[in-house]
Amino acid sequence: MMWRNVWAVWRREYIQRVHSKWFAVATVGGPFIMALLIVVTVFLTDRSEDSRTTIAVVDETNVLSEPVARDLEQAGWVVRTEVWEEGTLEALMAEIETRALGGFLVLDGMTLSTGEARLYSVTSESPLRLLTIRSAISQAALEYHLGRSDADAVALLQGGTLSVDVIDESSAYGNGMEFWIAYGGAFLLYMVILIYASAVMRATLDEKASRVVELILSSMEPWHLMLGKILGVWAVSMTQILVWICSVTLLVAAGIPLSLSGRYGLPELENLSEVLPGPGLWALFVGFFVLGYLMYSGLYAALGAMCSTDQEAQQAQLPMIMLLLVPILMVVPVIQGPTTAASTGLSLFPLFSPILMWARVATGVVPVWQVGLSFILMVLSVFGIAWLAGRIYKAGILMTGKRPTLPELWRWLREA
Repeated sequence: MMWRNVWAVWRREYIQRVHSKWFAVATVGGPFIMALLIVVTVFLTDRSEDSRTTIAVVDETNVLSEPVARDLEQAGWVVRTEVWEEGTLEALMAEIETRALGGFLVLDGMTLSTGEARLYSVTSESPLRLLTIRSAISQAALEYHLGRSDADAVALLQGGTLSVDVIDESSAYGNGMEFWIAYGGAFLLYMVILIYASAVMRATLDEKASRVVELILSSMEPWHLMLGKILGVWAVSMTQILVWICSVTLLVAAGIPLSLSGRYGLPELENLSEVLPGPGLWALFVGFFVLGYLMYSGLYAALGAMCSTDQEAQQAQLPMIMLLLVPILMVVPVIQGPTTAASTGLSLFPLFSPILMWARVATGVVPVWQVGLSFILMVLSVFGIAWLAGRIYKAGILMTGKRPTLPELWRWLREA
């Protein structure tokens, strides 16, 4: 009987939300619009490939054209090198007027000494394209001057290398890409938990406002209703996330992101699969999301039962938002020092674990036992919060009027 009631509420919540127009817009429209923007960008870029991206380099110094052409070709231009002689500039200007050439770059003695150059272009260039050209020119000039000494110009301009020998291997963590995986994943967890957990509160408020809850509770226990709502919204969230993951997979499989890589200074994406999280990290990400959602959705369900209007709920949910905001503010220090006592303690606190333990896991330095302990504590917290939220939900779901005070909440917990 219990699971029949939970299933009925679960099914109702899922169907009602999936059939809404906003679900369709957010789930299907979001990836579609993103793909459309990428496709349009590639299409417009490719249509002007032969003219705007073809550039000539006229080098009076005879030492800069080769490195400049090399860098511009890597950034997506088709480069022609022209010999500096009388009539060269006039001939190139005629090609620009007929749109046979996108532009030409003039390098002279001032370019060697101060990096100054002149670009003649069909249309005004974007700041990103101009920055790429300026970087190519300045790097070529610096390579020339450093090349006249015993220094390795290319190695110096690339920033050099730093070899690190770690004495304690357990405290070693990876490169900058791991930082972005840790930070991006933590921020994504914060967003999805906040959005979907608060959806449970809004569902409770809607039923209280329409008084439908009185009819529902005549045929089932309050905690059956709460559990059904939590599982129903969870199913909606997993459906939406699955659609987004499939959409991104299709975009990558179609090669759309690769079509923009390397253009005008954008990073190469040929080895994208090598820097993305592996299946194990993805599984942990889903686990952190599910347990984080279950913990916070129980608290939000109780909060919705305590309030009667959206205005009351907006004021009352500030503590919940702070519980999620605190770990977000601590993400960067935790990533920078994942093995410190403070990072370990904060990441093991169940309400912070979904965000902070993920940030530590993504750096690759967390002992397995700490990850396991965090999951055990989160599971125990799910049951504890469910018990606590269930008692508040049972007493507050039929309440109307003002928000209860702390003494009244304590009385509900004792009497429920």
